[in-house]
Amino acid sequence: MMTVLAAGLTNLAAAQSDNGGGKPLQISGVYPHLTVFNEGGGYPCKGDGAEGGIGAITPWAGQLWMVTYSPHCPNGSSDKLYSISKDLRLTTHPESVGGTPANRLIHRESNQLITGSYFIDSKGKVRVIPLSTMPGRMTATARHLTDPANSVYFYDMEGMVYEANVHTLAVKKLFHKPVPGWHGKGAYTAQGRFIIANNGEHKVFDIKATDLQTGSAPKNNDEKGVLAEWDGKKWTIVERKQFTDITGPGGIYGSPDDKAPAWSIGWDKRSVILKLLDNGQWYTYRLPKAARTYDHWGGWYTEWPRIREIGNGKMLMDMHGMFYDFPKTFTRANSGGIAPIGSHLRYIPDFCEWNGQLVLSTDETTILENPYAGRSQSNLWFGTPEDLKTWGPASGWGGPWMGDSVKAGVPSDPYLASGTGKKVLHLSHGNGSPVVFTIETDEKGNNEWSAYKKITTGKNGYAFFIFPDSFNASWVRIRANKNCVATAFFHYGGQLHEQADPIFASLAGIEEDGVSGAQLIRPSAGNKNLQVLNIEGGKKRYAEIGETLQNVASVGDSSAQMEKILALERDFEVDDASVIVTDKTGTFRLPKTSARYDQPMAFGWPRGARELESERYMLNAHGTFYEIGRESGLASIRPVSTHKRKIADYCTWRGLLVISGTRGGASPDGQYFDTQGPAGGLWFGAIDDLWKLGKPVGEGGMWKNTAVKANDPSLPFLMTGYDKKSVTLRSDKTVQITLQVNTDLTGWHTYKNIRVPAGQTVRHVFPEGYNAHWIRAVSDKDCTATVWMKYE
Repeated sequence: MMTVLAAGLTNLAAAQSDNGGGKPLQISGVYPHLTVFNEGGGYPCKGDGAEGGIGAITPWAGQLWMVTYSPHCPNGSSDKLYSISKDLRLTTHPESVGGTPANRLIHRESNQLITGSYFIDSKGKVRVIPLSTMPGRMTATARHLTDPANSVYFYDMEGMVYEANVHTLAVKKLFHKPVPGWHGKGAYTAQGRFIIANNGEHKVFDIKATDLQTGSAPKNNDEKGVLAEWDGKKWTIVERKQFTDITGPGGIYGSPDDKAPAWSIGWDKRSVILKLLDNGQWYTYRLPKAARTYDHWGGWYTEWPRIREIGNGKMLMDMHGMFYDFPKTFTRANSGGIAPIGSHLRYIPDFCEWNGQLVLSTDETTILENPYAGRSQSNLWFGTPEDLKTWGPASGWGGPWMGDSVKAGVPSDPYLASGTGKKVLHLSHGNGSPVVFTIETDEKGNNEWSAYKKITTGKNGYAFFIFPDSFNASWVRIRANKNCVATAFFHYGGQLHEQADPIFASLAGIEEDGVSGAQLIRPSAGNKNLQVLNIEGGKKRYAEIGETLQNVASVGDSSAQMEKILALERDFEVDDASVIVTDKTGTFRLPKTSARYDQPMAFGWPRGARELESERYMLNAHGTFYEIGRESGLASIRPVSTHKRKIADYCTWRGLLVISGTRGGASPDGQYFDTQGPAGGLWFGAIDDLWKLGKPVGEGGMWKNTAVKANDPSLPFLMTGYDKKSVTLRSDKTVQITLQVNTDLTGWHTYKNIRVPAGQTVRHVFPEGYNAHWIRAVSDKDCTATVWMKYE
């Protein structure tokens, strides 16, 4: 074995981190010395080293065990099996075979942890099934239907199912591809059935429908992925949607008995889906999405969302960027207790309770379509469940219907209603005549429903309802009084950070005139250091920072490489009205903050777009950070925080968020570190610290003294994620300006028609709790007009 400990921490680093006593450096819940790097090279896998996620973490034999993965490596890779001792010593195990694993099961009868292809006994002895014997990207391990004391099932991402003996490690392949869909995720055995899930439709190898045990190619655009079950004789498809984890009250130990429920999480275009298997029957519940960065028809951007126990009998669910309290008692008769905790930016393949702390694994810095990073790497985060409440708000979108054919009187699936925060329901239809929708509630989660309110939508087919603060229910559902094609879509708004946290005190404000740092930063390709090119004051000074956040001596000068790779340029446009952004999904307007962002800073334009977590990126535009999905694009952008700082560059490295742009004379405070060299001072934290920079605010116009053509809509202006909203309107002629909203990214509805007398200013304050994703304006006449949004 090879054991690594953060050695030689300088006294200064220890003092800056306020750890002292020789303890490992820890910043915002991250220990830099626990970073795992994908070395890459030497393996017959093109994906080796392109990604370095931590696929599974499990407390076992007095240590925390974890496996890392590269993409698309069924025959092995340079990834490793690791263990961490209670004093945070990281051990790399020589039995490592790599691959793309994310499975973990504790086999009760043999007292072994099974993770990846490894079998680990109670004393930490490791055995392994060679990937030449059992090739595949192991995504789940489950208890056996008929011989649970001696055998387990392995399920891989291509769909293969193996049977393995836990004593001899003998392997038998049971199925090559039993059901349709791709990108396998969860597997679990419950109520006499072996259940599997996949979450995509991108084929990895050619297959004929006759090769499947059941199912076929998608019959419509709604069919992607699958949830399926096998009773030992016959395969049955439960639902043709995108599903990830499957588990139950027994968690990674497996079902405690044949009557215990099973749960599976997934999604479609409408919302997150929660499936419940109770007493042999499947039920469907729906919950909000906090982010659309996970959405993709291939399922590539959902690295193992989970439901898992986190100590003291509590369970945590993570799905589509939202954490939820999840009750172990969740059944059809007792469905109450699920509640959103908050949203996050961290890309989390697994989590657990260990050594008295909540531990999150990460798929963080990758070189997959990310030229700014030199090598793939990830780390763990340590904290408490309470810490999660201090990250992003419990905000999200979703609903039971989205342009669906609805039958009169037939209720929708239940949609989660619990949790604090503002809630608005958007209803629309294309019936051409009024439709009455009835909101029904299940207050206690006991499947007893009662009518709450009736809402009539007129011929124009749109209405909204803002729930009062006193509203209290576990679930809501909707009925229509007519057959129609309808949408029922919710926006939930959680508590935002009103002010910036003091941890950002060292970052220079945009209105400050003093000297501030300006460095280009990236994880190195040639070693494990952070490369820094200090461009402050027009001078170029290259340096590298090591594990202890101190200058590394005697490194070659890579200034030219840094300038080429990290050239600064503006990733958006600005006009008198707003920020303008464009990608494959369209052209959109975003708010401004300070006029100083309209011009380059002393060093040039600050960094705009950059990937921080695998397969999604941040946009730093006019003093606000936004999250954008690689596939979902700008159309589904969400604001994270408004910082109004002189941020020059930012990246992730060793599990830390690193920001350049600190004020001159800043003092070490546990986040700001003076590197004692040419790199200068930098800010270090964790990715979800970004929420704490302050809630999103700003202002801007769809039009500003713009020559407007009648009935020609403005560009969409971002509305989601802001809490206090108003709009002012002015025109040189008397006109009617229609404000239209896009609530679910599928189309526009009339929010309000506003008469604007010539030369007068009209102000409208949006009701508290009202939200949509985008807003735009349409005038009924040619005019010169201003429509100005203000988010306070």
